Amino acid sequence: MTETVADDRPTAPDASPPTLEVRGGHKNFGAVHALRGVDLVACAGEVTALVGDNGAGKSTLIKCVAGIYPFDAGEVLFQGRPARISDPAAANELGIEVVYQDLALCDNLDIVHNMFLGRELRKGIRLDEDAMETRAAQVLASLSVRTVRSIRQHVASLSGGQRQTVAIARAVLWNSTLVILDEPTAALGVAQTEQVLQLVRRLADAGLAVILVSHNMNDVFAVADSISVLYLGQTAAQVRAASTSRAEIIELITSGSMGAGRPAGPPAGPSTDGSPS
Repeated sequence: MTETVADDRPTAPDASPPTLEVRGGHKNFGAVHALRGVDLVACAGEVTALVGDNGAGKSTLIKCVAGIYPFDAGEVLFQGRPARISDPAAANELGIEVVYQDLALCDNLDIVHNMFLGRELRKGIRLDEDAMETRAAQVLASLSVRTVRSIRQHVASLSGGQRQTVAIARAVLWNSTLVILDEPTAALGVAQTEQVLQLVRRLADAGLAVILVSHNMNDVFAVADSISVLYLGQTAAQVRAASTSRAEIIELITSGSMGAGRPAGPPAGPSTDGSPS
């Protein structure tokens, strides 16, 4: 039996509500109960790491948040208001963007056309190439991306880290408020991983809520403000990264509890006392 840690701390009067809050989310696939009352909180200006073993429910949860699957039960609050995310279009309207592991980039297109793929800007019946190029360059510059030689080079010529950068930039192109990154460093080397993690941190520093799905504890503790652990479809705990350790998170991932009745640590939530998170 896993133990869900709720955020019972008093909230400062001027504190904003979390960008995303899932309460008691359930999802069934026939006889398989994939999510069993999952809770998740993601706050603006923070990176929330979502961790768990294979089959814990991470992919199902982010697909429910992204509108690919509807929750069968539970409540979703977005910026403090009840939200019904019935499909990906509804998620996009809220400002939810997901960067999946496969990145969904087209090798035969350049960076600009990949960033606007399916949402091209038009001037009459023609594509507004100048406007798209200007906007793409602005977004990359705002994220301090300097590893791309030209925004008109084809994606086929990019390294793994550069591809990930383009996919993330595409996600924030549309005034996003919540960006979900699914294993963004899984296939990258050390240097490219560091570049992507710096970009993840910059997204949060720019005021976005970021959910980072990862198995890599080094990555998690390098950038996360809070860590949510799933175990067999349930939330084992969501804790502040600064108040826990790798050993405690691994124990939660493998057993669903801290053992011997020990608490899982301080509950996660937006920091309101000015202390580092």
